[in-house]
Amino acid sequence: MVVCSFEHILVSFLVLVVVCAKAGLGITVGCTERERQALLRFKHGLVDDYGILSSWDKRDCCQWRGVQCSNQSAQVIMLHLPAPPTEIAGMYKSLKGEISPSLLELEHLTHLDLSFNDFERRPIPPFLASLTKIQYLNLSHANFTGRLPIQLRNLSNLLSLDLSFNDFEGRPIPPFLASLTKIQHLSLSDANFTGRLPSQLGNLSNLLFLDLSYNFGLLPENLEWLSHLSSLRHLDLISVNLSKAIHWPQAINKLPSLIHLNLPYCSLPPLTTPSLSPINSSAPLAFLDLSHNDFDSSIYPWLFNFSTTLVHLDLTWNAHLNGSIPYAFGNMVSLTFLDMSRNQLQGSIPEAFGNMTSLEFLDMSGNQLQGSIAEAFGNMVSLTFLDMSRNQLQGSIPEAFGNMTSLEGLYLDENELEGEIPKSLSNLCRLQQLDLQSNNLSGQLPQDFLACANDTLEFLFLTDNQFTGSSPDLIGFSSLQELNLDHNQLNGTLPKSIGQLAKLRVLDIGSNSLQGTISEAHLLHLSQLYYLQLSSNSLTFNISLGWVPPFQLTHLRLTSCKLGPRFPSWLQTQKQLIQLDISTSDISDVIPHWFWNLTSGICTFNISNNQITGTLPNLSSKFGYPLYIDMSSNYLEGSIPQLPSLLAWLDLSHNKFSGSITLLCTVANSYLVHLDLSNNLLSGELPNCCPQWKSLIVLNLENNQFFGKIPKSFGSLQLIQTLHLRNNNLIGELPSSLKKCKSLSFIDLAKNRLSGKIPPWIGGNLPNLMVLNLQSNKFNGSISPLICQLKKIQLLDLSGNNMSGTIPRCLSNFTAMTKKGTLTIAYNYTLGSPDGHFLDGSYVDRELVKWKGREFEYKNTLGLVKSIDLSSNKLMGEIPKEVTNLLELVSLNFSRNNLTGLIPTTIGQLKSLDVLDLSQNQLIGEIPASLSEIDRLSTLNLSNNNLSGKIPQGTQLQSFNASTYEGNPTLCGLPLLKKCLEDIAGEAPNVSNYEDPIQQDENDMWFYVSIALGFIVGFWGVCGTLLLNNSWRYSYFQFSNKIKDWLYVTTTINMARLWRRIQHPFISYFSMLWSIIKHGTNGYLNPNNSVLSTSYPRVKSNTPLPSCASYLLGKSYAPPLNLHTWTLRQILHILLLL
Repeated sequence: MVVCSFEHILVSFLVLVVVCAKAGLGITVGCTERERQALLRFKHGLVDDYGILSSWDKRDCCQWRGVQCSNQSAQVIMLHLPAPPTEIAGMYKSLKGEISPSLLELEHLTHLDLSFNDFERRPIPPFLASLTKIQYLNLSHANFTGRLPIQLRNLSNLLSLDLSFNDFEGRPIPPFLASLTKIQHLSLSDANFTGRLPSQLGNLSNLLFLDLSYNFGLLPENLEWLSHLSSLRHLDLISVNLSKAIHWPQAINKLPSLIHLNLPYCSLPPLTTPSLSPINSSAPLAFLDLSHNDFDSSIYPWLFNFSTTLVHLDLTWNAHLNGSIPYAFGNMVSLTFLDMSRNQLQGSIPEAFGNMTSLEFLDMSGNQLQGSIAEAFGNMVSLTFLDMSRNQLQGSIPEAFGNMTSLEGLYLDENELEGEIPKSLSNLCRLQQLDLQSNNLSGQLPQDFLACANDTLEFLFLTDNQFTGSSPDLIGFSSLQELNLDHNQLNGTLPKSIGQLAKLRVLDIGSNSLQGTISEAHLLHLSQLYYLQLSSNSLTFNISLGWVPPFQLTHLRLTSCKLGPRFPSWLQTQKQLIQLDISTSDISDVIPHWFWNLTSGICTFNISNNQITGTLPNLSSKFGYPLYIDMSSNYLEGSIPQLPSLLAWLDLSHNKFSGSITLLCTVANSYLVHLDLSNNLLSGELPNCCPQWKSLIVLNLENNQFFGKIPKSFGSLQLIQTLHLRNNNLIGELPSSLKKCKSLSFIDLAKNRLSGKIPPWIGGNLPNLMVLNLQSNKFNGSISPLICQLKKIQLLDLSGNNMSGTIPRCLSNFTAMTKKGTLTIAYNYTLGSPDGHFLDGSYVDRELVKWKGREFEYKNTLGLVKSIDLSSNKLMGEIPKEVTNLLELVSLNFSRNNLTGLIPTTIGQLKSLDVLDLSQNQLIGEIPASLSEIDRLSTLNLSNNNLSGKIPQGTQLQSFNASTYEGNPTLCGLPLLKKCLEDIAGEAPNVSNYEDPIQQDENDMWFYVSIALGFIVGFWGVCGTLLLNNSWRYSYFQFSNKIKDWLYVTTTINMARLWRRIQHPFISYFSMLWSIIKHGTNGYLNPNNSVLSTSYPRVKSNTPLPSCASYLLGKSYAPPLNLHTWTLRQILHILLLL
């Protein structure tokens, strides 16, 4: 009995030990069937396209993916099913469908993560609030929408809630979230919440992490509630508009535990009051991001409160942060990250920066920093990234940079640095990226250049400097991926060692002075190469016909390389080309058929400036994504084929294309920006399909044979900036629809047959017009004063028309002609297509300008040509003196008109004038003396006018040929042979020039011989004829008798009539003249040479009495006369009347 009792007790004890052991070891027997079925029902409500839940067929649900059970009770406590990412960035292997209520069977669930799945814009199910034991709930990036269920306030045990990246449709953040008093982590980022922030959030005293970022509609006016979050360590308010929260610094200072603060894109204004120092900060601020705000230098004092604790500081993109950098930054010795890029900082970088020896990342790029780089930078030996690009730094690169042996990225591009690359850079054995492009660096690149980094260097950018010598031999740089040496002065040949850089992807050595040949050896092992740029060198490709490259290029640019005369056969292996430029490559061949098989993916296609012949096939299916096509300056002929419908840029100029251009209307898209078909043999009427080219900026159809009128549909080109239609056969008036093209800067319609008046709306509706060329047309009428509203006009040419009237006096409103301009006239553009391809660029305009009697094409200096040409019209009146206010005018041509009056005396103000042509008018008076002050004047023509007096003295005016002044009978002085009276009177008799006696005798002899010959020919030519021909002799004397009788009768009658008329006025005139001779001119003459008739009532008041000379010459102007001259001329005038 005792033994049985003992055995029973022993068995019971062993069973108890086993049970306890199992419990202690965490050994479970699997999840309950109830929970297993609940999970299967949950799975049934989902769509699993990626097999994420494929393991959910085992018996034990605790072994299923994403399911975790309690070690003690085997009950499900965690459901962790965030969607895993795919190979494509930003894409996930998401579950879809809806959340089943069966999850309520998981009564012990404490952790639920369904993030990055797709619940197809369903609302968050309210029944989730019944999971009362839940502590961790993550529904972020799950495509939920609608209202946030109020039942969530019942989750009293919740420690972490993440609802970010959903869409709550612009609703405010619900205040009931403040009832989650245990919560420590709250993320509502990018959830489309708007309105004010509920101040009740300040009750979450246990909160450690708060993220409200990217809710663009939030407009908090007060952040005082933040001060109650005494435990808060991380605060993220990116892109929350805090422009009205002016006391934010004080609220931040009251967060004693705050370590991480993110406030970029918050529209934070400059600080207006001094900020308080941090109080009760047991864990001071270490991470601070204030980028992309509106701070100025007032932020510095608040920042320096954290000098000893800050580790990360980001101040980039603060538009008003200018001025010099304070030296106090040198006290931030704990900083490891500092970004002050893209501000307006000026002055030099303080040497105190050298004190920040813990700094690992420093970005000062995109400012206006000047001066040299201090040697103290060499103290920052912990730096791994240094960017000071896009500033105005000068001097040389310090040798001390060699001390920064941890440096991996060095960017000094786009500065004004000069000198050679310091040899100490060879110490940077960890260097991966070196960018020194766009400086003034010079010298030769040594062959051991950066030898220490030959295993680490990946990117080398030395573009746009002044490096000379041969290209460096980079053999051994096994990691090099990008090599950019373009736009330097490198010479010699390209080393074959380039072909050994097996990881090289980009090779750009364009725009140098390299020579020699390129063979297969240069490209032998470049299997990863996709970008090859060798343009603008003197390289010759010597590639065998059967060579197959090891690479597949996407970008190939070989401008000015010698590839011809045939198309390179190795090109047909390149099936992935996006950009192809083989312009100016000495190809004189017909385009082979295989060539069009390469273009299906090309976006930029340039075969211009060759001698390519033949016709073009139908191009509508040859290009998949055509953005840019340039086949100009070849010998292509035939009609223009059907073009790709997505065309954005087309240049077929300077070829031999003929026929109409109606097929252009197949380019029915809004992406066409540039269309140039100039200098061909095209004919027909202009197409009427402009409304579909809504983005067109450049249209050039000049030098063809188009006829008819300019279509009214041109007015739909509302973005067009330059219009070239010169040298065609266009007729009719300018369509009024062009007034809608308010962006027009350039109009050239010269050498057509356009007629009518030049419309006044050009001045009122085209405010951006810089060039207007209407020369050699049939325009008539007067020049409207409204044209003076063209304040930006730089070149105005209305010559060779039938314009009449006077020149407007408002020309001084051409303000662009009063100040210096830019070198070129250029337009920026963006080429785009529906597939997302974009290319930014600019187009530099060009123009044929009539200059010194010839036409010259200007492009690179067109912006400096300020010119007015109104020649060869029928303009009358005086030259307006206002034109002399156009101080930067370079050329002025008013020739071949009917202009009268004086040359403005202020003409000398035009100091920039290079060409002045006033010839073949009726100008009178003297040449203004100020004209001799224009020292830049190289072409002058004043011929065939009625100018008088002496040519002003000055080396400038005397340097021109006599033809400059010919046709002005009363003009005298050098360079004319005619001397002025004062010059002759001033010559002494004994210094007269006597000709050689022998030469004088010879001249006299020829004089007498000429008289004798003239008499013989003249006398016998008339008298001999009358003697020999009886009928002529009879007719001659009969005609003489009739003339004599008519003269006698007419004279007798008119003399009698005149005597009766002027008997009384004749006596009055002589009485007046006698009084003037006796008493002088006082009271009888005014400044206009008019007789004042106070004493002679029979004479009209203020009536000019023309002088004899003026009367005979038909002029209304006479220079001022003295008393005797005036009296004599009036007597002659009266005698003529008699």
